[in-house]
Amino acid sequence: MPFECPLILTINQMEKSRGRIEAIRTAPAPKPSRSFLVDTHSLLGYKKRMSVDEIVVSTPGRMCLFGEHQDYFGLAVIAAAVNLRLSISGRRRPDRLLRLDLPDVRDTVEIDLDRPVSYTRERDYLKSAVNVLRRRGVPLRTGWDCRVHGDIPINAGAASSSALCVAWVKFLLEAAGDPRAKDRDAVAELAFETEVAEFHEPGGRMDHYSSARGHVVAIHFGEPLRLRDLPNTLGPFVLADSLEKKDTTGTLGFIKSHVYRAVENVRRTVPGFSLRSPLTPETESAVDRLSSPDEKRLLKGTLLTRNLTARGEALFDEPSFDHEQFGRLLSSQHKVLRDGLKTSTPKIEAMLSAALGAGALGGKINGSGQGGTMFAYAPRDTGRVAQAVKDVGAKVHIVRTDEGVRRETPAPERGRRPKESL
Repeated sequence: MPFECPLILTINQMEKSRGRIEAIRTAPAPKPSRSFLVDTHSLLGYKKRMSVDEIVVSTPGRMCLFGEHQDYFGLAVIAAAVNLRLSISGRRRPDRLLRLDLPDVRDTVEIDLDRPVSYTRERDYLKSAVNVLRRRGVPLRTGWDCRVHGDIPINAGAASSSALCVAWVKFLLEAAGDPRAKDRDAVAELAFETEVAEFHEPGGRMDHYSSARGHVVAIHFGEPLRLRDLPNTLGPFVLADSLEKKDTTGTLGFIKSHVYRAVENVRRTVPGFSLRSPLTPETESAVDRLSSPDEKRLLKGTLLTRNLTARGEALFDEPSFDHEQFGRLLSSQHKVLRDGLKTSTPKIEAMLSAALGAGALGGKINGSGQGGTMFAYAPRDTGRVAQAVKDVGAKVHIVRTDEGVRRETPAPERGRRPKESL
């Protein structure tokens, strides 16, 4: 979940990735791997079609349904994109200056493409995207005046920073006429490099793939990476911001370091143990004998979350989706996050209690935790659930699942849904 999900992945570790990830990471645009083969005529035709003076892209935020703090351990997650979106609109400039206005955070960023792009602030994502794409062979030839705006809660567990990176990578690829602009997985991987790998941040890939792909996706972070678009009959959710600010990197770093230490300690009595090992009586006994209370609860929480995620994926594959059982599983996941990983807060608990009391089928904290957002599944009594959570002092949104990153029709032409869905 970077920024809002977890782990430091070294370049060497990422270089070991296979299949699609390896193709994206190592293949420069002029000489792509098989996944991105484009003949010269197709590339020229794409550039001609995309040679315009105005570009608008948008991408969704996300809810983590099952699997918080799993992606950076290489385990599975299930995430849902929601119809709170971030958009970037831009007009071509006559020079080579990228100028971005960010009214939501009262900031302006300028990037001179004629100069080396150096980082001048922590997590300088808009600049890092330029460097990452240049290293991947993307020619950034012209300047743009851009406006960045969205309704995704910021720094609240709904993947606002990852959505920014996904949208900006998509925008720059479109501006360059690069065919990878149409490949959502390529956009996701490049956005991961932009946000996490470039700064050695403790984050995973969940947010980028969820935002880029859209709807409900199961992501298995093994080698190779496996992605499954899940059948989706989900109704509305109430997503609410507690307005409590989080320490994402601190939370992720603490969990990561303690879980890895716990794994090493368990291996002393259970050789070969890993986070993919089944929970046998021998394993459970070894975990219970860990001397560190933090290591014990965090390792147990990680393994329980792993198993709940598998149950959640199986539920989506049932011929008839059980909405009541889905709600119960969400609440079970929250209990693990609250008691095992200790990522909830008193206010989040009050918000969830109000939602369940008003008729929600289940709910949980969203993202890395220690503040930020929660969501409740409320296919019935949605308005009443939303009001109950709002009365606790939260900022409330009623949301549904939504499609992934896409190019939009510029404002003057909006009146029908754009045919360009990527």
